[in-house]
Amino acid sequence: MIGYTTIGVKDIEAAKKFYTKLFDAEVLVDVGRLAMIGKDIGEPKIAVCEPFDGNAPSVGNGSMVAFPGGSREGADALYKKAISLGATCDGEPGPRIEDVFYGAYVRDADGNKLCFFDFS
Repeated sequence: MIGYTTIGVKDIEAAKKFYTKLFDAEVLVDVGRLAMIGKDIGEPKIAVCEPFDGNAPSVGNGSMVAFPGGSREGADALYKKAISLGATCDGEPGPRIEDVFYGAYVRDADGNKLCFFDFS
C-alpha cells in the first residue's frame, strides 16, 4: 500500500550512506536534494530529502516510520545496526502491547524516529 515515505535531512550524502547501509539497499532515484532508497523500484522505499522550502528539516511530534524486522531477532538486528551506524536509542527492543507487538526504536542523525518491529 505504501509506495515510499519521505523524511527531511540536513546532509543528503550522510543520509544516503546511513539508509543504504542500514537496509543493504541502494539509491534507486537521485535528483540532488532527494534520493529514494530501496531494493526495487516497485517495492516500498524510504526517500531522504533536503526540504524544498530551504528551511531546516524538522521531525514531527508523534511521527515515525516503521520497518518490519521479519522476526524479533530481525528487529533486534536492525536496531543494533542502526545504533552502530550512528543512530541513538529511543526505546530498546522489547515486547509491547500485551506481548503481541515487538518494537525497537531509534532516531537517525536528523532526529527522525524509526521503529523496527515484529508482530508475534
